Amino acid sequence: MPSITRRPSGGAERRLPTEARILATTRRLLAEGVTFTELGVQRIAREAEVARSTFYTHFADKTQLLLRLAESVSQTSFGVATTWRPTPGEDAVGSLTEVFRQVIRIYREHAAVLAAINEVGAYDPVVREFWASRLEQFTRNTEALVRADQENGLAPRDLDPVQASLLVVLGGDRYLTHHIATDDGSGDESAARELAATWWYGVYRRPIGQFA
Repeated sequence: MPSITRRPSGGAERRLPTEARILATTRRLLAEGVTFTELGVQRIAREAEVARSTFYTHFADKTQLLLRLAESVSQTSFGVATTWRPTPGEDAVGSLTEVFRQVIRIYREHAAVLAAINEVGAYDPVVREFWASRLEQFTRNTEALVRADQENGLAPRDLDPVQASLLVVLGGDRYLTHHIATDDGSGDESAARELAATWWYGVYRRPIGQFA
């Protein structure tokens, strides 16, 4: 007779290698509404059908587990964004909108993990600094693109690449987190378009001399 206190793991989850199964189980529990702070190692191990000692064979503690989840999200979302480059003659806002459509889909798919990062990052400096370091990599990429535009005469010299990149990356991350938490998906297309237009016309192609 099935337990009335624990929903059995799905078959696909059980077929995963041990480490992947622990990660998948944690993602599932978070998606079901359990906060990361409340989620204990014992429950993760039980739901993943592994011994508690096995959990610690793969992860030093819960923080390392969350960092592994965060790393997967950041590699996917930032990987999509950092591969984009403006191409002469193309509809840049249109292509950038497609990038943000993909990023929004990734944020939605990993919404529970992102919520856990924000939750734990509020009190755990290790998690907070890890996520900040990932955003910093994205910021540097944006800064390099802006500087290249300036060198090619496509962006105004009075634009500050460092501050502009911090604004669009940190602001974009906070905006996406808020959007996913408050929108049911009906506003995703508008969000992608507005993000693209803000980035393109606010940083990459701010009209030269506009703020002189």
